[in-house]
Amino acid sequence: VQLVESGGGTVQAGGSLRLSCAASGRTFSNYAMAWFRQGPGKEREFVSGITRSGTSTAYADSVKGRFTISRDNAKNTVYLQMNSLKPEDTAVYSCAADWWTSLLTRDPTEYDSWGQGAQVTVSS
Repeated sequence: VQLVESGGGTVQAGGSLRLSCAASGRTFSNYAMAWFRQGPGKEREFVSGITRSGTSTAYADSVKGRFTISRDNAKNTVYLQMNSLKPEDTAVYSCAADWWTSLLTRDPTEYDSWGQGAQVTVSS
């Protein structure tokens, strides 16, 4: 499956952004989806994930209560709504797809396909 992110940009602290990840090529509903991010000089980290049906989600502690993941299988798209953004949220955000699993994993090596990434910059 091919993944393309959009919606990144620059926002002031306390602001909001919504990232989208559009999938093509294979049946989107067969994939669990996740968002990862990599900040300057940092390791890639799990942000949020959602199961194939959308009934279960997971979040990193650092974003819980501020970020919301959702998906629309009819539109082959997964979203990440980011509210109350902080400067430490500055990173390249990438969506990833894990084929045919009922689990949500935070291990990036388990994901089969990746988008090119979208830059999110939060100014103080």
